[in-house]
Amino acid sequence: MDAHSRGRADEIDPADQWVLNPQTGNYELRLDHSAGQSQPRTSSGARRSTVPAPASRDTSADPSVGAPVEAPVPGQRRRRVSEPEGGRGKESPASRRKRKQGASRKKKVLLWTGGTMALVLVGGATGAYLLYNKLDGNIDVVDPVGVESKGFRKGEAFNVLIIGTDKRTGAGNSGYGDNNSPGHADTTILFHVSKDRTNATALSIPRDLMTTIPECQTRQPDGQILTIPGQQQARFNVSLGQDGRDPGCTMRTVKELTGLTVDHFMMVDFNAVKELTSAVGGVKVCVEKAVDDPKSHLKLPAGESVIEGEKALAFVRTRSSFGNKSDLDRIKVQQQFLGSMIRQMKSNETLTSPTKLYDLAQAATDALTVDKGIGSLGKLQDLAGELSGIDTKNIAFATLPVIDNPDEPKPITVVPHPTQAPQLFAAMQADTSLTEVKKKQQDAKNAQAQAQAKLLQGARAEAVDVRVDVFNGSGIQGAAQSTINWLQNEEGVTRSTNKSNAPEKAAKTTLTYAPNQADQARKLADMMGLAATALKPGTQDAAEREPMTLVLGADFKGAGVPINGPVKAPDVEKVQADKQVCAK
Repeated sequence: MDAHSRGRADEIDPADQWVLNPQTGNYELRLDHSAGQSQPRTSSGARRSTVPAPASRDTSADPSVGAPVEAPVPGQRRRRVSEPEGGRGKESPASRRKRKQGASRKKKVLLWTGGTMALVLVGGATGAYLLYNKLDGNIDVVDPVGVESKGFRKGEAFNVLIIGTDKRTGAGNSGYGDNNSPGHADTTILFHVSKDRTNATALSIPRDLMTTIPECQTRQPDGQILTIPGQQQARFNVSLGQDGRDPGCTMRTVKELTGLTVDHFMMVDFNAVKELTSAVGGVKVCVEKAVDDPKSHLKLPAGESVIEGEKALAFVRTRSSFGNKSDLDRIKVQQQFLGSMIRQMKSNETLTSPTKLYDLAQAATDALTVDKGIGSLGKLQDLAGELSGIDTKNIAFATLPVIDNPDEPKPITVVPHPTQAPQLFAAMQADTSLTEVKKKQQDAKNAQAQAQAKLLQGARAEAVDVRVDVFNGSGIQGAAQSTINWLQNEEGVTRSTNKSNAPEKAAKTTLTYAPNQADQARKLADMMGLAATALKPGTQDAAEREPMTLVLGADFKGAGVPINGPVKAPDVEKVQADKQVCAK
């Protein structure tokens, strides 16, 4: 700090004149010739060199050295005033002069403090910048063709697709996965975050699910766009890696399957599990009985254990030790593991440890491949901010409801459950929390009941007595037949008939009935969640066996999914992230 603006230079120690040289980035001693200051001379009369002193020598207390020194800003010091002869009884003129400088002394202390703080802030900012750049540079980014990132808008729900591949990258992974796999979608979770940021649903999609993979485009290393044809009835896991498909193809496949737009993706490989679990100091898991799996080499005692690294990867990869040894049972184990890892990441033990937080950030950024919309550390921090307020008890893990593939004599693949899957998709589309379903259903049911009270008051027929012809005006292929299957097999409406396509497409679903069929209409309206506006009463009674007419419209979401009433989630098995569950 330049002293010449604070008084005479001969009253201020040169150590007070250290300033930052922007060309070198070092603090140096400024002796301003414009202020009449000359360089100090040696006893021989020669000017002292201004070459920086060697770092190994402490020159701050050496009066023979007046040269600038690289290093931190040194502390200020006053020139020692020699005592008058006869001790301290008399004051020298210099001493009296120093007493008058009291205000200047206080000012000097403040300036010294400011200079030191400036150095700390500059050093801290530089360190933070270097750390930020290091972590930011760890992230791999893929820019899927035709995928538009919406970011995170307030008041809007969003969906992140988490993809775990079976690509054998990294040391120690030779015992897992397909040796020649290009990286298929081995573990896939659609993470739906509610618009009010109070809850989330993590939907696992089985890799052996038979589904439609739509045509997609990928950007090649040379910048060219490659169009990859779609496939009908293909395994879900080949939506990534196969024929050069990238995560954008998996995003499109999930949208085709669920009706939910996927806003972002995160892709990780085997190393992610090992590195993340080690970064947080291990993850607590629980098994009902001791495990000694020769295939995955997983060995665990019955009860709780804390696992990390290779053992954690073996835990989420093993199939032969849990349930019926299927991929569906492995999904349950993975969900329990992820819930436990989320709890560990959000624990005070992790959040109050700078070392663990850094290790976690390092491991996470090393492991991630993401879309351009979240392809920087800052954007990932924004994502973390959106999730930070969600209590673990309001994060529900669920698996897509499925049945054995009816087209296979000995099923090894699965297909979506014809009614439960559409119901679950509709619940997620309506932003219904699986952890609060009962309350929301009841609230919506009460509101609907009030609106329909007048029209729907009265007796209900038995399901077996309901007669209805179903026409498809929805534009969705097979809607009438799927509704008939649901009515007959799950609701007991055996006197229902598929009348194929309606004469024209209908915007809304309607139920037309005669006055003497009102009890049947009320029963069917209850089943299908039809609003009062969907009921079209006639003026003349129907014959004894004459059916009502149901026309499915564009508001049809799937068999068993309420048309206008409350969107309810099916009673599917789920795990809340705050619960510790023992794998069976």
